[in-house]
Amino acid sequence: MDEVSTWFNSLPRFTRYWFGGTVSFSLLARFGILSPRYLVLLYDLFIKEFQIWRPATALFFYPISPQTGFHFLINLYFLINYSKLLETGVFATRPADYATMLLFNWAVCVVTALFMNMMTLMDPMVLSVLYVWCQLNKDVTVNFWFGTQFKAMYLPWVLFGFNLILSGGGMSELIGILVGHLYFFLKFQYPQQYGGPPLLGTPSILENWFPPPRGGMGGFGIPPEARAPAGASPAGNPAGPAGGGRSMFGGHSWGRGQQLGNQ
Repeated sequence: MDEVSTWFNSLPRFTRYWFGGTVSFSLLARFGILSPRYLVLLYDLFIKEFQIWRPATALFFYPISPQTGFHFLINLYFLINYSKLLETGVFATRPADYATMLLFNWAVCVVTALFMNMMTLMDPMVLSVLYVWCQLNKDVTVNFWFGTQFKAMYLPWVLFGFNLILSGGGMSELIGILVGHLYFFLKFQYPQQYGGPPLLGTPSILENWFPPPRGGMGGFGIPPEARAPAGASPAGNPAGPAGGGRSMFGGHSWGRGQQLGNQ
């Protein structure tokens, strides 16, 4: 238990809270301590009866069963791995920016889920974070099942294709990809590549709550280079992320969104 506690406390702040909340709510529901019907996102209960906790519990709760248990573990792996890489990488000195990313992706997932009748948010949220990392590190080589290798920019689509072929799902992955791309476009692509004004800033309240750490350097992921305006002399931009093998646990049925009472 000491080793588990040490490992858990070694996780960066937002990844630790997200992982801890997901494991706690999912296991409490699995063993009957909490009822899943109070945790999932339902339009009528959230909008009409003002049960405002449901968007949060729908993020942390995942219905564990013999059919979905392996998928749940794979989701946890992706959550820990890619959230940690972002939080200790490109956002290492900007925790408020990472909090903004998580809140933005979560809010878009909630709105989409209400219209799509999705009751849990773990799948699209995890894939949206994975997508952002893959775009910031698109030239890094990842290893997939059977020793296949490809650039990180294709990883979200590979996961989408696997689920589409193996289980006929894929909607949760597609929503996660679209949410991640929306954030990436507003935060990085539009201002830096198209020279537009910033469209997604960090609220000052988050800057006050999560100030930059003193000392230390981060930068695993590298934002895309800005496109120089016409007629301007090119400025020195940081080089893209160095190539190199990054392994990941692959070859699984990523699973569709789990509907309660009916991965």
